[in-house]
Amino acid sequence: MVISMLPEKTLTMITQRSIEEGIALEKGKHTKEYFDACSVIEMNELDMLRLSIEENSPVKVKSECGEVIVKAIVGIQELPEGICHIRQGVWANQIVPCRTYSTGVPQYSGFPVTVTPAPGSIVRGARELLFESVRM
Repeated sequence: MVISMLPEKTLTMITQRSIEEGIALEKGKHTKEYFDACSVIEMNELDMLRLSIEENSPVKVKSECGEVIVKAIVGIQELPEGICHIRQGVWANQIVPCRTYSTGVPQYSGFPVTVTPAPGSIVRGARELLFESVRM
């Protein structure tokens, strides 16, 4: 049996609001616009190159508390090497650590994730992820 090892890299995740997410949110969380705006990970172009990730291809993003398949794109805003960004929403919530450091707010930014190419994987919709996360 031959086991293929896909490249992976640990990056620092930032999840924040974006103009793209805000505009799409006005149309609804179950719209194509929201899916297109929020089911992506923005990455530094060199990090994508090192991981053999092509733009618009699926990747698995895994943190200490979960994982999600999203589409990789070169960062719209400048992202230094080692930093990645998923816009706040259902996809980001699958990997955000629940610890709050006594602030009452989850750690939305500055946590490690492992990014791995996921050829052939499907990026699921908000409804599917939500129902799965609450086991419905």
